[in-house]
Amino acid sequence: MQTKLLVPTDFTEVAHTAIQHAARLGETIKGEVVLLNVVSQKEDIPEATKKLSSEEDVARSFAANVTVSSIVRIGNIFDDIDQAASEIGAQLIIMGTHGASGWQKVVGSHALKVITNSSIPFVVVQKQNMRPSGYDNIIVPLDFHNETKQKLEIVSSMAHYFDSEVHLITPYETDSFIKTRLKANIAWSKKYLASKNVKSEAHIAKKGSNFVKEIINLASDVDADLISIMNLQKNSLMGMLGNTYEQALITNEMQIPILCVNPLSATVSSGSIFVR
Repeated sequence: MQTKLLVPTDFTEVAHTAIQHAARLGETIKGEVVLLNVVSQKEDIPEATKKLSSEEDVARSFAANVTVSSIVRIGNIFDDIDQAASEIGAQLIIMGTHGASGWQKVVGSHALKVITNSSIPFVVVQKQNMRPSGYDNIIVPLDFHNETKQKLEIVSSMAHYFDSEVHLITPYETDSFIKTRLKANIAWSKKYLASKNVKSEAHIAKKGSNFVKEIINLASDVDADLISIMNLQKNSLMGMLGNTYEQALITNEMQIPILCVNPLSATVSSGSIFVR
């Protein structure tokens, strides 16, 4: 069964960026890209269907061999994204945002609710297209919670296809207990990635530094293509998705795409959301 990538589109430029990422990823993993447009009433369906046909051509212009289809739903795009993803069995949702200036308008509280309540990972992009080589360098911030390691399953899957290097980064801690937990998480993560034949490197943020800035600085240093974050809500050192940490990353000035993963009750498995 093909992996399905869902792309909500409003036919804007930033939606085309999301389509480009999905098309390139879909072609690489031999998956299917499904474009979604949500209309407010039944009478809008014919026009939306016509536009989606053109969007399918846009996807194929980015990746000639990708499998593309499209669907129209009546409702609200923020309310229907997760439902549509569940209906088609999507393993990943790729969505565009216009950055900090359009955050509340484009990815406001309704979209944040979709992301935080969805069991399906999101990749949120701005205007930066995927490079021809794909996601070469992936940043993975880690804290001391075991759930953050669940990000590594999807990250290792992507790294497998693009021969990526994963850069783990943890905050600087002086508390001996937290420091020990962080070291254990780094060691476990490096071992897990090595078991998947994924290259990795560990980094520790500078003492007294802002962790978000340290992540962005590292992203700049390694020319990162993707940053993966985990929404741990109130249990996270970093705050709930939508607060300062995640909002600052998702709308980062470098326009690096952000992979948003919500923790599952199960621990990280040896499987993959991508079919190999």
